[in-house]
Amino acid sequence: MESEMKCNISQMWSPKLPKGLDLEISHHPMTMKHVANLIIALERLRAGTPESVLSTEFRDENLVGIMLESLVEEHIVVERRSAPPSQFTRTCQHQCSMTDSQKRDLVKDPNSMELHAVTLQAGSEDRKVRLTMSTYVHPSPSTEARPVALCIDQNLYLSCHMEDNVPTLHLETVEDKSSLQRISSDSDMVRFLFYSRVTGLNVSTFMSARFPDWYISTAEDDNKPVEMCMESENRYTTFQIRSKTPLTECRLAPQSHLRRS
Repeated sequence: MESEMKCNISQMWSPKLPKGLDLEISHHPMTMKHVANLIIALERLRAGTPESVLSTEFRDENLVGIMLESLVEEHIVVERRSAPPSQFTRTCQHQCSMTDSQKRDLVKDPNSMELHAVTLQAGSEDRKVRLTMSTYVHPSPSTEARPVALCIDQNLYLSCHMEDNVPTLHLETVEDKSSLQRISSDSDMVRFLFYSRVTGLNVSTFMSARFPDWYISTAEDDNKPVEMCMESENRYTTFQIRSKTPLTECRLAPQSHLRRS
C-alpha cells in the first residue's frame, strides 16, 4: 500500500523558498539509491541553488532540474583477473641419481626401449642410467605440483601415453630439446611431464601429468620393467632422488607439491 508523506517546505526552509510552496512525495523511495537522491536534492534546496525562485511561479520543471543535478550515479566495477598461463615453462635442469624403495638402480635394457630396476653388484655401477631432471612452472598456481621431465642418456625421455587402453611408460628420442622448453598444457607434449610429489627426505613419487593417478613404478621382483601403475596395485611407486649440480641456472619460480585426497 502506498503511503503519503508531506513536507511543508515553507516551515522548514522559509528563508529560502516562497510562501505556499509545498513538496509532496507520493510514495516512499524503494531503494537506498532513491533515498540518497532525495536527501541530496533536499540538502541543495536548503542550502540554496543557482536557480532563482522569486515567486510561486516556481514550477515542477525547476524542481526536477535541481534534483537531476543531484542524482547519485551507480557504477558497477567488474574485477578482471588475468588468465593463468597456458604453458609449462622449464626453469632449470639437474643431474640426479634415482633408486626405488628397494635400493635398486634403473638400467636400460639392451634388447628393448625399456628401463629395468636392478640390484647392481659392485663394479657394475656404470650400467645405471644417467638421469637429468628438468623442473617446470605449472600453468595453474592453484594446482599443487612440481612438474618435471626425466631424461636419460642425453636425448631419451620418459613419456606416458595410451597403449591398448592402458597408460604405458616409454622411452622416446627427442632430437630438438628446445621443444621441451615450453609445453602447452593442451598439447600432446604433456606426455613427457610427471608431477613429482615429495613424500619424505629426498623421496618422491612421479604421477603422469597426462593420466592422473598413474605412477611410475617398479615390480617386486628384480630386473623387471619400470611401468605405470595405479597406486592401489602391488608395485613400488616411491624413489630416492639425489640431485647434483644444476646443469642450467635455475630461475626463481613458485613451487608447490601435489595434494591428493
